[in-house]
Amino acid sequence: MSDPAPLRKTPLNDLHRRLGAKMVDFGGWDMPVQYSGILEEHHAVRQAVGLFDVSHMGELVIRGPQALNLVEHVSSNWAAKLKPGQAHYSGLLYETGCFVDDILVHKVSDTEFFICVNASNQEKDYEHIVAHNRFDAEVENQGAQWVQIAVQGPKAQATLQKLTKTDLAAIRYYWFADGEVAGAPARIARTGYTGEDGFEVYVAPAEGERIWSELTVAGQEFGIRPCGLGARNTLRLEAKMALYGHEIDASLTPLEAGLAWTAKLDRGDFIGRAALLAQKERGITRTLVGFEMIGRGIGRDGYEVQIGGEKAGWVTSGGPGPTVGKNIGLCYLPVDRAAVGQAIEVLVRNQPVEARVVATPFYQRAK
Repeated sequence: MSDPAPLRKTPLNDLHRRLGAKMVDFGGWDMPVQYSGILEEHHAVRQAVGLFDVSHMGELVIRGPQALNLVEHVSSNWAAKLKPGQAHYSGLLYETGCFVDDILVHKVSDTEFFICVNASNQEKDYEHIVAHNRFDAEVENQGAQWVQIAVQGPKAQATLQKLTKTDLAAIRYYWFADGEVAGAPARIARTGYTGEDGFEVYVAPAEGERIWSELTVAGQEFGIRPCGLGARNTLRLEAKMALYGHEIDASLTPLEAGLAWTAKLDRGDFIGRAALLAQKERGITRTLVGFEMIGRGIGRDGYEVQIGGEKAGWVTSGGPGPTVGKNIGLCYLPVDRAAVGQAIEVLVRNQPVEARVVATPFYQRAK
């Protein structure tokens, strides 16, 4: 047997180790799962501000006279409606209508698009787009050219504004601007994966540690915390944000995952559209729902879900919801058994534990 490939590291890896982070293998990357503790980090983001290294995420650039044509062909949302400086959430789909990945598409200009993709999928996504490129456009994998730091929470704007002349209040949700952060050229996007207000800051790898340190000082008065993947997961779960490999994968479609709004079937053709139109016509048979545990126990990823003692679905993500104070999760169920209030059982260590379907998102911040 050959030795496993060494874990990939972000440019901030040494910093995390100096900060005493607990490190784990996340999709082939050596990443911090927690620093002071998942609960403490979760509450810091909900109540003040937290800092995440998300440099493992990939960045692809599509540019050229027909860049829009290529983006429209390979992604499911309506990229032609984006204005320069605007971003949206979209799907990269197979012909089957199922997910290659979920992506963030940023329109830099009429001839350039900047796409943020999931860490473990970046090479696959790049190859998928290149394989379907029959346009006057080029695709570049820029994953190694960026450090991405997420500043999330109600005090994110106040923290980041100390370090930039860019008017952050003028950047609306899912818009972005190019400027500087602490003197370094930066792309500042008002996006995130926590259910809170916040920004994702893209800078050159050589600037990563310095920018992280400057942000830590800027947020000190608000109680800023470095946060790991553990808190990132509990935060996104409360906000019902999909995680590739859990809520979505190569066997699931946007219609099943509650993401039909990302697949604009009334525009021109795109990869997967025909399959989605056919699925919409015949109707989906399963759908993603939220649940809360009633009995003692936590519904973990992959656990079987039963209704009346019969297998009905599976848990995609589950765990404590620190803000809502309940053990929560997401699962797939038959459409006719997915109504809010539906009683279900989650098999926890092969023992059925009572739970029920509830409305989602579990948590929504006050606007």
